[in-house]
Amino acid sequence: MGRRKKIVQECERLMDEPKNIRNIAIAAHVDHGKTTLTDNLLAGAGMISDETAGEQLAMDTEEDEQERGITIDAANVSMTHEYEDENHLINLIDTPGHVDFGGDVTRAMRAVDGALVVVDAVEGAMPQTETVLRQALREGVKPTLFINKVDRLISELQEGPEEMQQRLLSVIHDVNELIRGMTEEMDDIEDWTVSVEDGTVGFGSALYKWGVSMPSMQRTGMDFGEIMELERADKRQELHDRTPLSDVVLDMVCEHFPDPLEAQPRRIPRIWRGDDESDLSESMRLVDEDGDVVLMVTDIGIDPHAGEIAAGRVFSGTLEKGQELYVSGTAGKNRIQSVGIYMGGEREEVDEVPAGNIAAVTGLKDAIAGSTVSSVEMTPFESIEHISEPVITKSVEAQNMDDLPKLIETLRQVSKEDPTIQIDINEDTGEHLISGQGELHLEVITQRIEKNQGIPVNTGEPIVVYREQPQEPSDEVEGISPNRHNRFYISIEPMTDDLVETIKRGEASMDMPEQERREALQEAGMEKETSQNVEHIHGTNVLIDDTKGIQHLNETMELVIEGLEEALDNGPLANEPVQGTLIRLHDARLHEDTIHRGPAQVIPATREAVHKSLIDGQIKMLEPMQDVRIDVPNDHMGAASGEIQGRRGRVDDMYQEGDLMVVEGIAPVGEMIGFASDIRSATEGRASWNTENAGFEVMSNSLQRDKIMEIRERKGMKLELPPSIDYI
Repeated sequence: MGRRKKIVQECERLMDEPKNIRNIAIAAHVDHGKTTLTDNLLAGAGMISDETAGEQLAMDTEEDEQERGITIDAANVSMTHEYEDENHLINLIDTPGHVDFGGDVTRAMRAVDGALVVVDAVEGAMPQTETVLRQALREGVKPTLFINKVDRLISELQEGPEEMQQRLLSVIHDVNELIRGMTEEMDDIEDWTVSVEDGTVGFGSALYKWGVSMPSMQRTGMDFGEIMELERADKRQELHDRTPLSDVVLDMVCEHFPDPLEAQPRRIPRIWRGDDESDLSESMRLVDEDGDVVLMVTDIGIDPHAGEIAAGRVFSGTLEKGQELYVSGTAGKNRIQSVGIYMGGEREEVDEVPAGNIAAVTGLKDAIAGSTVSSVEMTPFESIEHISEPVITKSVEAQNMDDLPKLIETLRQVSKEDPTIQIDINEDTGEHLISGQGELHLEVITQRIEKNQGIPVNTGEPIVVYREQPQEPSDEVEGISPNRHNRFYISIEPMTDDLVETIKRGEASMDMPEQERREALQEAGMEKETSQNVEHIHGTNVLIDDTKGIQHLNETMELVIEGLEEALDNGPLANEPVQGTLIRLHDARLHEDTIHRGPAQVIPATREAVHKSLIDGQIKMLEPMQDVRIDVPNDHMGAASGEIQGRRGRVDDMYQEGDLMVVEGIAPVGEMIGFASDIRSATEGRASWNTENAGFEVMSNSLQRDKIMEIRERKGMKLELPPSIDYI
């Protein structure tokens, strides 16, 4: 029997024992060594050969991932590991580190109970480290820390034992500060900080396959002094033989990460708002394999032979071939064609997958990433809140008209697989617009459409997504319907950053019980009375109904909301989305007759009132910003900071780290297009850099008018602004 078959059989045997299951994700900043570390774990579990581990990058299964040397898609694998004489099943997800693919990290966190956060010993905790930690803790996922590339401190930076200890302690301190800050208001989480003494911190080198932790040093009798000697003497093979990385990390996973029986009672109330007294709730908390089936889909992939594959966490019941299940938000049922587990790029079919495991399922044609799939109709899980939003757009057209239906189908598929991609089809121009997290994100998507689907496409220049936001409260403004029989009185005011953040993070939404929503909004600074009158939330905009006893308003409210959404999706300056606005409906005069207050009357009246009040509130254009960090040798520092400043950016900090200078700053996304090739030539290819989305900022007054005109022209709008916009 083949080795692989044996592993699959062992995994199947362990699936029924939740106490021996660990569902984990490996998460880190880009290039801190996650995929190389995962290779080591696969080798340790006997799934790939020890010699090629670290170079094989077994979890980067797509050709473009291997070429670019970065992880683009989260990849799943199941493996076994013996710890304290018991075999454990470890379901692992290797997640991307590049900021453009952060959506994959957020979705992976929903499926797991523990996150192994990898940090580069030389670079320390970086912006994306903070982001992945936040994503994990928000989902109630417990972190542990692995400090990678310790070999560089010894051999490259030639640090002595004390210097090295200081550096490692400062990395641990930084990570703990982040964990403390993020969990202080979480009642259901005890102290989740990591420490060397507890064994929740490991050190090592994924590239040279050795690792240590406090428990492993006690077991092997090795100490840091001996490790430094062997590393300096180039005896890395001996280091690996005596203290293999995979044993250290997998032991840590088995000992310190919660099993589903411990994790699910804590996580279910966090991610599900259904009735906590129900049998279903009980079944999920107890990880009951005989209960009703509940699967949360976290990822959709395409297999050229099997079609669509939905991956996700089974919270209750047992998945089997042939079951007919409901998919939240869609009518009818889907029939499961096969169930399996992942082995890196391969999928192995099994007879059944019980609660507490991560499964791969075919046949769920209506599911998208984020769907709740179940054998009974139920309240779906909370939607997965992605931290970042699309900031850049490209148009895509099929080169041959015959490929158009296939392209539309492919684009639909793309948005199913990756909900952080937005697809808009412009009926007027026939253009398809793809919006994503950054240049690389869109480049990868369009490349895959061409390669995997064989559709030659033409792509337009990248277009940056702007926002519009009022700067001051407006006066009360009147909107009149075309037949002049209906009038709406509206005013707007900008919302505070705290309120906008609360809504963005999904902590206050219309899906929540009213009382909970009120409390969340009040906590973020909204006045009590205002929070009681929230009628609708659209994006990060809130409609407050301040009217008293107006006849017919109830049945007209749906149309008011429709007009409001239209006005907010297409702001008055350049048809860009409006954000962070509180809209108050003070009063309305409505015609007695239903026929005279239909959609053709109410929608334009509301739209007019909203736009007028936004203009009165001095609405301005906002542009998306990116934090930029460049690591560069000393003599190229001037060129690197010049690249930021030359893009309307500002440099906030410069400091020495090892033998490199670090330049940190912020610049507009629109100016960062083409940055990669410019920084390479300016620094002779010696710089490494990364960017992180930093939200939106009001564009400087001198640029407002030109930018608005440029966008209006691109969209085919009239080039003169309404006379009331005289402040720009």
